[in-house]
Amino acid sequence: MRARIAVLVMVGALVTSQSALAVRAADSEVVRIKDLGKLKGWRENSLVGYGIVAGLAGTGDSPSNKTTRQAMANVYSQFDLTVAPDQVQSRNVAVVMVSAMLPPFARPGDAIDVVVTSAGDARSLVGGNLLVTALKAPNGKIYALAQGSLSVGGYRYDMNGNVVQKNHPTAGSIPGGATVEVGVNAQMLTEEGTMTFLLANPDYTTAGRVAAEINRALGRPLAKARDAAGVDIRVPEFERDDLVTFVSRIEALSITPDQRAKVILDERTGTVVSGGNVRLSKVAISHGDLRISIVTDNQVSQPIFVRQGDGAGIRTEVVSNSSIDVRDGEASAFVMSEGSTVADLVQALTKIRTSTRDIISILRAIKTAGALHADLIIQ
Repeated sequence: MRARIAVLVMVGALVTSQSALAVRAADSEVVRIKDLGKLKGWRENSLVGYGIVAGLAGTGDSPSNKTTRQAMANVYSQFDLTVAPDQVQSRNVAVVMVSAMLPPFARPGDAIDVVVTSAGDARSLVGGNLLVTALKAPNGKIYALAQGSLSVGGYRYDMNGNVVQKNHPTAGSIPGGATVEVGVNAQMLTEEGTMTFLLANPDYTTAGRVAAEINRALGRPLAKARDAAGVDIRVPEFERDDLVTFVSRIEALSITPDQRAKVILDERTGTVVSGGNVRLSKVAISHGDLRISIVTDNQVSQPIFVRQGDGAGIRTEVVSNSSIDVRDGEASAFVMSEGSTVADLVQALTKIRTSTRDIISILRAIKTAGALHADLIIQ
């Protein structure tokens, strides 16, 4: 045990020195402002529509589905065909919901992807073709029209009660299946001539660094960190006519972002994820386990002299022999020096073949002891 601790201390010292170099290298890494967030107003818009998929091989909605029958009757009426809803008995059609995302700065004629999902009791949408469907935004206006053949990543076949199914055959997609009819223009600039850069991960230090780097590069105090999530940027009047060039200059700037220390524990899969510089205070760790093994061996006792006497009370008997083995595993004990990281701890525990779930238990205990200086997130 002493030899193991000595080896572990040597390994820990080596790992600590290597991690220190890695931390210094990480501190010098810079990230483009473009990769840290986006400008306010740069967002996608949700579109949704209600349509019909035709051409199914008997896998569509059942004739008892009143919604499908009414929808088909409405379609027929647009072509001067008068068919009562109760007379529609086809199983080759299905009612579906169609959804898409309208990107910012979309122009009329642009093609966008759509997702089609069954809204009735259809068994499969394989081989179906979506009829022209209007896609609306939450404001009720039509922004795109969708149609085309579905691409379904699954199938379902049934015969005589036997069913063979793969993935979800009641959902599919149409790449580029919608055409934008009404474009959108994201408003980045306010009436006061300012725009706001929003950080993907709000942080006061990072927001301050973004504002400072923009002011340094532009040579004037145009940027100011409003809070941990946003940086307000005032656009000079002579730059407003060429806003694209002004924004591209800002996006090309680089800073060193700051972030809160976090350790993610997933007990379901036994996964531990943490930053390489998550610090630990000086802490002593001792971890052992008690293993109890119970083995039961069932044997049959068969009488030998069955024919002697009248045989009354003579029968076969099952005998259970149980053995209990208790082993108190050798505890692993060591002391983490001050300034060590979670990466050092995990590597040290791995050297002594500690399981991932035991590592999770140790990290939770260290957090409870107040020696883990990071947010512990358990999933």
